[in-house]
Amino acid sequence: MQLGINLGYWGAGMDGDNLAVAQEADRLGYAVCWAAEAYGSDAATVLSWVAAQTERIDVGSAIFQIPARQPAMTAMTAATLDSLSGGRFRLGLGVSGPQVSEGWYGVKFDKPLARTREYVEIVRKAMTRERLSFEGEHWTLPLPGGPGKPLKLTVHPEREHIPLYVAAIGPKNLEQTGEIADGALLIFPSAEHLEDTAIKYLRAGREKAGKTMEGFDVCPTLPLALGDDKDVTALADMFRPYTALYVGGMGSRKQNFYNQLAQRMGYEKEAAEIQDKYLSGDKEGAAAAIPHALIDQTTLLGSVDRIADRMQAYAAAGVTTLTLAPAGFTLEDRIASLRAGSDALERAGLA
Repeated sequence: MQLGINLGYWGAGMDGDNLAVAQEADRLGYAVCWAAEAYGSDAATVLSWVAAQTERIDVGSAIFQIPARQPAMTAMTAATLDSLSGGRFRLGLGVSGPQVSEGWYGVKFDKPLARTREYVEIVRKAMTRERLSFEGEHWTLPLPGGPGKPLKLTVHPEREHIPLYVAAIGPKNLEQTGEIADGALLIFPSAEHLEDTAIKYLRAGREKAGKTMEGFDVCPTLPLALGDDKDVTALADMFRPYTALYVGGMGSRKQNFYNQLAQRMGYEKEAAEIQDKYLSGDKEGAAAAIPHALIDQTTLLGSVDRIADRMQAYAAAGVTTLTLAPAGFTLEDRIASLRAGSDALERAGLA
């Protein structure tokens, strides 16, 4: 199992530290550095900045939002980043959510599975540098009856095949991801529930494509907080606002993928209470309603030994790249967590 680092969103308050964190991850042998985007910083700019000042670590989008870019533009960006980084780019895609898609980009959030499938097909086709033509429900290239003609990408990516990931949570999305992608980007993964909430659907998709899980990258992101095992409860409390935001407020009452995931993990009643409180404006009450076990199962908390034990559980569950989001209010805290992750991987016998 390899390790990754997730820098999250540029502009989230620790921007000045992010380059130092990425460079330390590069020095420690982390496999990939991911950057995210929502409706603030874009991921491509951050990744080019990181790639220019690191040597070995891959850089990946987690994620490029599908409603933000036409697929051909995503192929151009991926090819450019792969070329500039010397073959170190990983392309992560996702449909975002209805509030961002429709409120920020003005793109209707309908038929997300079909849109993702077409989008991936166009991106892959463009990156092969063949002349691009496509006829689908959501995209037609070139537009019929006009002056457009099939064009081909003029940039040469460093590699013939750039790894493509899809951010997936729901069963149907996970199955399609297994079928069409090279990896899955997961969030709020519990090692104890991973088979039933993700792996079995990914496996079904791989089988549909005539493939096995061999070579497919299962890549969840987990927050990490280093500390004494006696203080695990306090460490978990650090992530209550984060968990409340996703389970309670990320999406609408009818369409919150993270809330549905918590329900599939056995927290039906608790997920409903968290959402009710969060959407009514009681964010503190929503955070307080989160069971400690839910946080402990979806983060890495405590000593290096405890984190190593959890890493073994994730590896046994089928994780191939474990991406860490190190917590801390200072650069020193985040670097210490980063080094603890590397030490724990070795202690677990997984390096």
